[in-house]
Amino acid sequence: MSDTKEKGSALSVEEQGIDTIAESDRHGSPKDLFWPWFAANISVLAMSYGAWALGFGISFWQATLASILGIVVSFLLVGIVSIAGKRANAPTMVITRATFGVEGAKVPSVLSWIATLGWEISLTTTAVLALASTFQRLGWGSGAAPKIISTIIVVGLVVVAGIFGYDLIMKAQQAITIISGVVTIGFLILGWSHIDFAAVGASQAGSAPSVLGAFLFVMTGFGLGWVNVAADYSRYLPRKSSNSGIVFWSTFGASLAPVLLVIYGGLLAVSNQKLSDAVGNDPIGAMASILPTWYLVPFTLVAVLGLMSGAIMDNYSNGLALLSFGIKLPRVAAAGLTAALTVLGVVYVTFFSDTFIGPFQGFLITLGVPMAVWTGLFIADVLLRKQDYNTEDLYKADGRYGAWNTKSLVILVVGTLLGWGLVVNTSASWLEWQGYFLGLFGGKDGAWASANLGVIVALVIGFVGALVFQCGDIAAQEAQEKED
Repeated sequence: MSDTKEKGSALSVEEQGIDTIAESDRHGSPKDLFWPWFAANISVLAMSYGAWALGFGISFWQATLASILGIVVSFLLVGIVSIAGKRANAPTMVITRATFGVEGAKVPSVLSWIATLGWEISLTTTAVLALASTFQRLGWGSGAAPKIISTIIVVGLVVVAGIFGYDLIMKAQQAITIISGVVTIGFLILGWSHIDFAAVGASQAGSAPSVLGAFLFVMTGFGLGWVNVAADYSRYLPRKSSNSGIVFWSTFGASLAPVLLVIYGGLLAVSNQKLSDAVGNDPIGAMASILPTWYLVPFTLVAVLGLMSGAIMDNYSNGLALLSFGIKLPRVAAAGLTAALTVLGVVYVTFFSDTFIGPFQGFLITLGVPMAVWTGLFIADVLLRKQDYNTEDLYKADGRYGAWNTKSLVILVVGTLLGWGLVVNTSASWLEWQGYFLGLFGGKDGAWASANLGVIVALVIGFVGALVFQCGDIAAQEAQEKED
């Protein structure tokens, strides 16, 4: 493959799979990471988190503090994981072989595949509902027709970007950032008159467990939903790229829009109880209800573009996770398979689910627990490792990383079981078995039940477990590097 094709043309289909990026194909700088992370997180859906945070029974100011901390802290983890991308020039789920072993890494690869597929379905469904709501409000159809047409349009565009791959995604994110930024400013101006500052000041403060629950929910909904794909977008960077630059531009780009949008969404929700209640079923449609008709088209444009931006990145990374598991498919075919499954998920949530937020919260919390353990393990690996990864051995079961790292797998299982025992999913009946350890903290109806303690416990177990049990393995791996 020519260097020109790999670097210069966004309209060339990326042929790169999960193999290491060649030195001649590495390009860009840390500041380039601002565009994909900003575009993927400027989604108007972020405003809905302002209403959902208030749903924990806390005041506007408590929800704002919990949301800001949850967003920034979680995206800081994304920035740290991104360092691994440039140190190995490989996808995230390939790099994690250094922690779990070449064969053992199939376990987190499956989890990542499920998580990115779930996120893609969630984001795509929200985009479909937003587009369908606008069609109906403009009188362009009713019933199932607008939803069917919206599904074809949204999924089709996500698939096209996913198939073309990295270069098109990076260039498209720059355009989405600019368009979304301008239109979002217009929405903020038009919606300002709907804010009741007296209601904001009168909102009642909640308990500490409720604030913690909101913090962890936001943390899970933002950065923890991206950590497992972070290195996929920094793997093309030259190895001389600044670590601090990678962390800063990833964290800043990803956090900037959500912080502003969540605060604004909270202001609107605390001012209008009807609006706050409607967010649960159709987040974007609910927010659009306060806009004049003439602004519906640009608002829908920015809403759909922002959601599609995240779905495109999930589609791309989902294909890489599938390949990391060992499935022998071209990257394009893997992206196509993900798209087909996404259509099935969108149809179910759009036409057969009674509410949007129930399945969404259940999915976030359930998958968030094992992914939090993995995040702790991976973050510790990045911080402990002083040398770059040996890219050849990431693909060899008999190399320095081995086939299976039993210690990491045990930490993952223990952290997941403890974590699930400390979360409760009342919004999804099929997940009511969780929370089996909450009896120690007042039961499933107690003050700490809504705090989602299991997520932070899982993250800490993964991180501390790696510091204690993996430190020697990493030292041995790096000693072998020096010998070679």
